[in-house]
Amino acid sequence: MSTKNTQARTGQDAIALLTADHKAVKALFKQFESLSGQDDADDEKAALVAQICDEITIHAQVEEEIFYPAVREAIDDDDLMDEADVEHASAKDLIAQLEAMTPTDDHYDAKVKVLGEQIDHHVKEEQDEMFAKARKADVDVDALGALIAARKAELEGELGLDDEAPAAARGASPNGARKAPAARK
Repeated sequence: MSTKNTQARTGQDAIALLTADHKAVKALFKQFESLSGQDDADDEKAALVAQICDEITIHAQVEEEIFYPAVREAIDDDDLMDEADVEHASAKDLIAQLEAMTPTDDHYDAKVKVLGEQIDHHVKEEQDEMFAKARKADVDVDALGALIAARKAELEGELGLDDEAPAAARGASPNGARKAPAARK
């Protein structure tokens, strides 16, 4: 597959796609933060948390399946890659807790805030260190971008997600919980 065809199909390289995900999730956390302290915002909070969890889950899965293996092979920094794996595991743990909760549960807002802080830290390391090392190692970000875009579409389809539907319409439970997409075998 040529780079030109890949660019035409995805319109972006892998790093651009992942960076766009980072920005989108950061915006969702800001929306959640704006609801903090509002007693009548439980439905909005649940919908936002469902969306945050879906976005992070899909993002982490495509990184783990596609981007990280390619970068790990290309760069000589196992510590950086291992740390990214551990950060993903930590985020997944908080996501599982949030998916089992409702906005009225104790520590709900605190867990969302901590998840946001962990994601901010993780994103900073990816964007400041990993992405630069991937580019320097000449990782084929165009080919990876095509793979990531295709896999994201597949995972979004499994979850019944589309850009137009709010969480409730996407089949989220009243507390915003949703099953994680199936891992690729």
